[in-house]
Amino acid sequence: MTHLERPADLVLTGGRVLTMDADQGATSEPADSVAVRAGRIVAVGSVADVERQVGPRTRRIDLAGRTLLPAFQDAHVHPVMAGISLTRCPLHDLPVDPAAYLQAIRAYAEADRNRAWLVGDGWAMSAFPGGTPTRQDLDLVVPDRPAFFVNRDGHGAWVNSRALEIAGIDRDSVDPRDGRIERDARGEPSGTLHEGAMEIVRRCLPPTTIEDLVRGLALAQAYLQRFGISAWQDAWVTAADLAAYRLFAQRGELTGRAIACHWWDRERGPEQIEELVERRRTGTLGRLRATTVKIMLDGVVENRTAALLEPYLDDLGRSTTNHGIAFVDPNLLKDHVTRLDADGFQVHFHALGDRAVRQALDAIEAARERNGPSAGRHHLAHLQLVDPADIARFAGLGVTANIQPYWACHDAQMDELTIPFLAPERAARQYPFRSLQESGVRLAGGSDWSVSTPNVMAEIEVAISRISPEDRTAEAFLPGEALDLPAALRAFTRGSAWVNHLDEVSGSIALGKLADLAVLDRDILGPEAGPLGETRVLLTLIEGAAVFEDPALERG
Repeated sequence: MTHLERPADLVLTGGRVLTMDADQGATSEPADSVAVRAGRIVAVGSVADVERQVGPRTRRIDLAGRTLLPAFQDAHVHPVMAGISLTRCPLHDLPVDPAAYLQAIRAYAEADRNRAWLVGDGWAMSAFPGGTPTRQDLDLVVPDRPAFFVNRDGHGAWVNSRALEIAGIDRDSVDPRDGRIERDARGEPSGTLHEGAMEIVRRCLPPTTIEDLVRGLALAQAYLQRFGISAWQDAWVTAADLAAYRLFAQRGELTGRAIACHWWDRERGPEQIEELVERRRTGTLGRLRATTVKIMLDGVVENRTAALLEPYLDDLGRSTTNHGIAFVDPNLLKDHVTRLDADGFQVHFHALGDRAVRQALDAIEAARERNGPSAGRHHLAHLQLVDPADIARFAGLGVTANIQPYWACHDAQMDELTIPFLAPERAARQYPFRSLQESGVRLAGGSDWSVSTPNVMAEIEVAISRISPEDRTAEAFLPGEALDLPAALRAFTRGSAWVNHLDEVSGSIALGKLADLAVLDRDILGPEAGPLGETRVLLTLIEGAAVFEDPALERG
């Protein structure tokens, strides 16, 4: 340290530092200490290396053998939605049991009899026969007011008779192009609405105020930061959501780095691009960037709306004529993506079925042919089914695979609502993480919270074990597609930083980069590490400032 340099503000010493700054493996060189000054990393190495940066006001943190790594980044998450859910009637953490859901909904209804609508989310499809709850069950606890409860994955809703009545849905209603009204044996709406059919009821809900949205965003940001997450890509941002983000940022409360994905309205066409350009301009403020467009191409396998190349099977294992639903015409999609790419947008696709994946890749290929290389860093999220012929196309087109590893395991939703409805050879190639990695594809990690947990270490455990932390005695799910620990860590650090266009300043621990860091409660590479999903984050730093700190950090 020269006389022109002031001492470090913070030093963290005596732990395992995973810099994620190497092309191979978790670290480039062994390091156990880091120094931070003015929000940036000024030393990485041994205790002696950082000791030269210490002054009388430097804060010292003894890592006590624990792990220090770059703060995580979530490349596909829904903070506004998840935060709003926390203020309503969340069902996510309840037992997967209709009785538990109905008890919680009854209590919510009785707590405020003046609520015009009962709204919540988080029920699991596997709790109900065929994944479809009925209006009659919901009527038992909410007979007099409309009720609207979205399922855990956000692709279906459970409604009561009053909600159907208000929305005008009856036996004569026609399914929307992008959804399905579940019906009973008499043809009456049964109480489950899939995909676009949900919107018929959602449009009737009381408006959510901007203060409601800001409150939800504040709750979500705090929750994400408890898991070591410093940056995220919000994968569904409406104009109202963006206004809430702007207000949150203007108040100085947006401490995380947020990439807002403008929602592509599939009922409209390219005329909306001009609006998105203006929202991008006004949506850049502080740590907020509104540089991405989210296009949802299909649904999910569990309700047979994911778009597949080969048809679904029926309950008896026989082939059907149902290939799922393509939400956007593939030829129009090529034009949309080409224009968005030319206008400098990043495109973030929901592509779960193999037909949707192919259509997304075809659209990016069309954009490349028309526009040439771009800095868009387009990426496909979910990727439950990818045809082997398409795996090699990702790297050639420079497309990132945005993976949600927590889903790649045996659970009731997989074993009861997915595998039986796919031909065996196709069910055996779900979530092909390793195949993508070995073909040279960059991986980014996302949670899709509130669909599943934003606990990155739990997601990483599933990525490398293909077994749910909720039942570690279960059989591994297609273990040949498992990642190793360095690859899984890279996905949630360098990989997500890449798609967030933050890789130049974060995603690894290197001199001059921002001090966006996380401290874990153990040496995750040590022999006594235990299950990775049980790892706790003790400290989350953004530019060297603590946005979350567990009292256990200083107890050693």
